Amino acid sequence: MRGRLFVMTGASGVGKGTVRAKVLERTRLFYSISMTTRPPRPGEVDGVDYYFVDRPTFEALVREDGFLEYAEYVGHLYGTPRAPVERALSRGEDVLLEIEVQGALQVKRAVPEAVLIFLLPPSLSELKRRLVYRGKDSPEKIQKRLEQAEWEIRNAHLFDYVVVNDVLEEAVADFLAILTAERRRSGRMGEALEMALRRDSALEAELDEILRRRYGGTGH
Repeated sequence: MRGRLFVMTGASGVGKGTVRAKVLERTRLFYSISMTTRPPRPGEVDGVDYYFVDRPTFEALVREDGFLEYAEYVGHLYGTPRAPVERALSRGEDVLLEIEVQGALQVKRAVPEAVLIFLLPPSLSELKRRLVYRGKDSPEKIQKRLEQAEWEIRNAHLFDYVVVNDVLEEAVADFLAILTAERRRSGRMGEALEMALRRDSALEAELDEILRRRYGGTGH
C-alpha cells in the first residue's frame, strides 16, 4: 500500500521544528528535508535541518520540475525535493513535510489526498514574544513575519486540521492523534479488515469442543 503524506505548516516562530522533533521521536515517519536559499542559522546543519543552496542551484531544480512544491518567503526560496518523497511513498512509508503555508497549499493541489495540519500560536502577541526571544530577527523582519502570520492564520480554514501549540506536550499529543486517526481510516485498513474476517478451523474446532463439554451440544 502506498504511504500517506502528512504536511505540517504554520507561521514562523510557532514551534513547527520543536513539535516535529517530538513527533518523530514517537512514531515512524519519513521526514522529508526541505531545500532553501536562506543562510543557515546558528546550530543548523546542512542535510539535517535543510539543504542549503544558492538561488541559481534552486532555480535550476525548479526548471527541471524537481520540486513537489516551492515558494518564496521573506526573500528566500523554500522547496520540497520531489524524488525522496516519491520514493518513500512508493515503499509504503508515511511521509512528513514541514513547510511554509504557500507550499502546503501547493501540495494539496498536487496531491489532494495529502493531510494538511496547521500549527497555530495561542495568539499573535505570544507569537511576537517567541520571535523576540528567539533573537534571530531584526524588528523589521519580525514585523514582516507577524504580518505574514496574520494572513496565514486567516487562511487556516483551508487545512484539514488545526493544532494550537500553547502547551508543547498537548500539541504533540494532538498531532499524534491526527496521525493515528488518519492511519485507521477504513479505506486504508484493507489488510486489517481482511484479517478480521479470517477463520481458523482448527482453533474453532478446539473452542467448539470446549463449549460441547461445558454446555453440551455442538457449540454453534
